[in-house]
Amino acid sequence: MKPLEIIAKYYKPRSKAYQILVSHSNLVMEKALKIAQNHKELLPDRKFIEEASMLHDIGIFKTNAPDLYCFGEFPYLCHGYLGCELLAAEGYPEHGLVCERHTGVGITTEEIITYKLPLPLRDYMPVSVEEQIICFADKFYSKSGDLFHEKTVNDVRKSILKYGNKNVARFNEWCAIFL
Repeated sequence: MKPLEIIAKYYKPRSKAYQILVSHSNLVMEKALKIAQNHKELLPDRKFIEEASMLHDIGIFKTNAPDLYCFGEFPYLCHGYLGCELLAAEGYPEHGLVCERHTGVGITTEEIITYKLPLPLRDYMPVSVEEQIICFADKFYSKSGDLFHEKTVNDVRKSILKYGNKNVARFNEWCAIFL
């Protein structure tokens, strides 16, 4: 599998959207691979992490996110399950699950109902250690603003707090494992 070739099927290379996606994904990949390297006891699949990190946000082009140069019809929150569908159609359903499960620290069915989120009703929680590592690494980088600025743990906690204490607790559990 060559993630950049898959990305190039959906994004014009050298376009702003491509540059944002690939820059962000590279940073997430580097952080995720560093976590995997530092936690060999978890037996993470480094090759899968490398590939899936590069593809985790592939669905953004289908969303209406003008600040990311994406002009699709769906709300931004939908990029995960849309990316999952896209990668499943490409023959990579496991990589697709990373797309679907990386948003926030995962999204539960209960949260979809409570907050009336525009998502198909199911759990979007990272399950495998690879999914959790990528989801965790993703929290430290934004696609808007300064792409290359790594957020601090406290910055991430603050941004997650608006979605409730359960989400902060989940992030804190990952901090205890991955940092």
